[in-house]
Amino acid sequence: MKGWPIPGGVRACLDTLRRTGHAAYPVGGCVRDLLLGRTPGDFDVCTDARPERVMELFPHTVPTGLRHGTVTVRTEDGPVEVTTFRREGRYTDHRRPDRVEFTGDLGEDLARRDFTINAMAWEPSGLTDPFGGRADLAAGVIRCVGEPERRFGEDALRLLRALRFAAQLDFRLEEGTAAGVRACAPQLACV
Repeated sequence: MKGWPIPGGVRACLDTLRRTGHAAYPVGGCVRDLLLGRTPGDFDVCTDARPERVMELFPHTVPTGLRHGTVTVRTEDGPVEVTTFRREGRYTDHRRPDRVEFTGDLGEDLARRDFTINAMAWEPSGLTDPFGGRADLAAGVIRCVGEPERRFGEDALRLLRALRFAAQLDFRLEEGTAAGVRACAPQLACV
């Protein structure tokens, strides 16, 4: 992973957070794309810094989704979404969590994500991959983190994301994930 093409603005964002005592990791789709040898369309960073702290540290920010812990940092390479580690409550509308609780634990943040291939974070010492996302990338599999029906029940948009990733990457849906898509398909009315 050394030599990954991480833009200077993203690197500066990570360096600033780390230099000021915060954990900070590229996470999700950018890590997936880098592992696939693709150029990420954007870079997301997760951190233990609270949104207010992120806005203090960077002069050019947009409070994109403070309730959900997200601040967009404007860099010379484009926007970087910086989101505080979080755990989520119930999703009564099948789209957005009713409650978000910030946490200091990267593992809890990764556990709330949709698919194993999006639940990885990179740090200088290596890849954090608690759900086997790298193996699923190698096998060409889309697999939910945790129970598929629960994951799709939380956010019905994940149904479409599963199908989109399978089509774009030429991957197959893991058996339980495919069954979850079929079972939860009526929830697409919520999207």
